[in-house]
Amino acid sequence: MSEIFISPLDGRYYNKLKNLPQTMGEDALTQNRVKVEIEYFKALSAPGLKNFKKLTAKEMQILDGVLPLSEKDFQIIKDIEFKGYKNIKATNHDVKAVEYFLKDKLAGALPDARLEWFHFGLTSEDINSISYALMLRDGLENCLLPELKNIRNILDAASKKYAGAVMLARTHGQPAVPTTFGKEFRVFEYRLRRQLEQLGRTEISCKLGGAVGNFNAHAAAFPQIDWQKFAQKFIDSFNKNRKIKIFLNEVSTQIDPHDTYAELFDNLRRANVILLDFSQDVWRYISDDMIKQRAVEGEVGSSTMPQKVNPIDFENAEGNIGLANALFGFFSSKLPVSRLQRDLSDSTACRNFASAFGYCMTAYAALLKGLSKIEVNKEKCAAMLNAHPEVLAEGLQTILRAENVKNPYEKLKSLTRGKKIDAAAVKNFIEDLDVSSEVKNKLKKLTVTNYLGIAEFLAKGKGKL
Repeated sequence: MSEIFISPLDGRYYNKLKNLPQTMGEDALTQNRVKVEIEYFKALSAPGLKNFKKLTAKEMQILDGVLPLSEKDFQIIKDIEFKGYKNIKATNHDVKAVEYFLKDKLAGALPDARLEWFHFGLTSEDINSISYALMLRDGLENCLLPELKNIRNILDAASKKYAGAVMLARTHGQPAVPTTFGKEFRVFEYRLRRQLEQLGRTEISCKLGGAVGNFNAHAAAFPQIDWQKFAQKFIDSFNKNRKIKIFLNEVSTQIDPHDTYAELFDNLRRANVILLDFSQDVWRYISDDMIKQRAVEGEVGSSTMPQKVNPIDFENAEGNIGLANALFGFFSSKLPVSRLQRDLSDSTACRNFASAFGYCMTAYAALLKGLSKIEVNKEKCAAMLNAHPEVLAEGLQTILRAENVKNPYEKLKSLTRGKKIDAAAVKNFIEDLDVSSEVKNKLKKLTVTNYLGIAEFLAKGKGKL
């Protein structure tokens, strides 16, 4: 019997996710929790706390040897949580299961007196907060950002490749003025680049202050220790050689308020909206035959219409971006809100971070695939432009304005608005104008293929004017 999946991320789209499951899946969260517990345990040995002597080199080696977790380790942690293990009854609590796992695994390897220092003074959210921060950072740095940068690089290359490829621009869906495909690609590249720059400066907060964020238990046991300074140093230890930083939220309740989560998700949502906008535009250009798709050998576009080459990659990207953004929008509005010092409704939401990232990865893979199969249909674009000489009306009336000709806008409106004209009509209009031959020659030099302003310059991305 084949495996049964409830989500396409586990089945149909799994091969699109690359290393995301290992980075943000349930096992990754468990691994991060164990890591944080171990690193906290090691950090506690540094301040010289009574009854907790500094760890020996051998003890450090034993602790470091716990990770990475084996399949058996993961199963034991699940057993402790759901059905019990050895003499440990089912906790029905995932973080407590991690604590009990470590005590069991290290029993005999470390002195019994050492083991009770695991999870000292902490609430589960201290572990979760740091673990999710690490997981979000890894998911962003190792999964989403590389794919977004790949898309940006392709848009950059396309902007330059098609810098001079003229096309008919449309505003309100109607013929407007000429532009180039390169410049229109550059618009999306520039927008995406801004979001990537902001994502690269992301900082994710976390907390480490006990039951309601005041270090109550820590201060009761060791009032002489500056626990906030200790926490800042501990959390900063996870930032070595990392561009995206996590930091201590100095004032919190039992949970970090998740404001930085919302900032990150809103940033990703903006990047995704840009890509959705791009996908819909390319879909329309394909529909109008302005962009051609390369047919892939063996692919079928329709179960009944054999001629079809559908823009399925851009449609797939659009749908999956919609799913990702629905989750990101929910996270951003839900997670910063918690009743009093905390409620548990954030917990189940946080478990779906990987799903949102997964839909992003699926969308980005589709978009990259789609981009690899398209090219501008220059002949079609030129024909479309030549069929709409009225798009020169803006340029003609503006030149006439500059020459102090009376009512030039109205003259061109009378010639063009709501009418189908040809190049001869434009030529006759110019000849009938009461202007100098010099001005007429200037007007005649304006064509649908050279009335482009600085489109090519912008497309090449050479910098500011």
